[in-house]
This record gives sequence, structure tokens and C-alpha cells, in this order.
Amino acid sequence: MSKKITETTEELVTPILEELNLELVDIEFVKEGKNWFLRVFIDNEKGVDIEECGTVSERLSEKLDTIDPIEQAYFLEVSSPGVERPLKKPEDIAKAVGKNVHIKMYEQIDGSKEFEGKLLEFDGETVKLQVKVKTRSTEVELPYNKIASARLAVVFN
Repeated sequence: MSKKITETTEELVTPILEELNLELVDIEFVKEGKNWFLRVFIDNEKGVDIEECGTVSERLSEKLDTIDPIEQAYFLEVSSPGVERPLKKPEDIAKAVGKNVHIKMYEQIDGSKEFEGKLLEFDGETVKLQVKVKTRSTEVELPYNKIASARLAVVFN
């Protein structure tokens, strides 16, 4: 059910975002405690502010009220993905070249399922990362089709 809700929400919010020159990062429909949340994460090159989130929220809320695709009560939240933005699509990973990323794999590669480091390159099939193993810096190549999740990573020096 939540997949249909996220797909419907994506169809409704896409024209709003295109008009405002914003990008859809992610949509989730989740239950936390006894409350349901429909969360829409938006962004653009400069980042998004509270006014943009409010505009998208108001316009999306009107469309959701009109077609009423969600049976239960829920809270609509529209926000920025934050500094550890998820990298969902190949284009997201391509844009992250040169940045620090955290990647979880479906299966182990070189004895590990999680990698964090600087994204050196992405050719559409392979992600190349520069990672630190103890005190040594090394490069690792990860097959894109085996990535379970990826996000930007904040590094504290």
C-alpha cells in the first residue's frame, strides 16, 4: 500500500517541483508509533528554505485532499534531505563525484558490506571510492547494481 501512496504522491508533486525549479529526492510513507507520516524530501543546487518547503506542502496538500489517496490520518512533512542526503538514482551518484559518501552493499566486497570515503568516479556501472583502511588510503571499486543504499557523508576533521 505505501508503494502506491508514494507513487501517487510523486505524480502529484512532480509538476509542482518542476514549476518551482526544485528536485524530488525521496518520498516515504511510514508509521512511527501510532502516527503515519508522508515525507517528501526536496532540494536544488542552492538548497531549499522553509518558504519553499511551505509552498510545496500547501500545494501538494491541496492535491492530496482532492483525490484523497490515503485512508488513514497522516502528517505531511516537506523538507530538505539534510547534509547526509540519500543518493537514490545514478544521476545522484554522478553529481556526488568528489564528495564523501557512505555506501552499503547487498553482499560483502573484500570482506565488508559498508564503505565510506571520497567518491572518485562513477561510469554508470562501477563506483570507485578512495577509502582509508587503518592508516592507509586505498581505492575500491563497487558494482552499482549491488549497492543497497548510498548517501552523502559528513566528515569531521
